[in-house]
Parts: sequence; C-alpha cells; structure tokens
Amino acid sequence: MEALDQLNKKLDTLLKKHAALETENIRLRETVATQDKSVVKLSKKLASLEQDMVSVHIGKATDNEDEKDNMRKQLDSVITEIDKILNTLND
Repeated sequence: MEALDQLNKKLDTLLKKHAALETENIRLRETVATQDKSVVKLSKKLASLEQDMVSVHIGKATDNEDEKDNMRKQLDSVITEIDKILNTLND
C-alpha cells in the first residue's frame, strides 16, 4: 500500500510538472510568434531604408544632366530587356 501511495505522489508531481511545462511551452510559442512578426516588420523597414539609401546615392552620383540622361537610357535598356525575357517566359 505504501508503494502505491508513493507512486501516486510521483504521478501527481509529474502531472504538475507536465502542466507547468505545457503552460511555459504555450507562452514561449507566443513569444516566438511575436518576435517573428517583429523580425518581418524590421526586415521590411530595413529594405525600405536600403532602397532610400540607394536612391540618395544615385541622386548624388548623378549631379550632371548628361549623366542622368545616360542613366535613364541604361535603365530603359535594362527594363526593355527584362520585358523581353518576361514575354519569352510567358510564351
């Protein structure tokens, strides 16, 4: 009978530990989900800031109107090539 009581006590202890671990697991999963959302938000912000930085650098690099015209022509050429490739892929 004493052995049965000891087993019941051990079982109760294990069940309490299990319940505590389940609660902690749920809390940790919520924390991870929150942090994942934060990482995504910060990544988007970083990408936006990098794009802004590139725009600023391009603006500074092209103070001369001739350089700006050349850059526009090059960009138009690249966009035209991309359009051709996309049309080829769609066919």
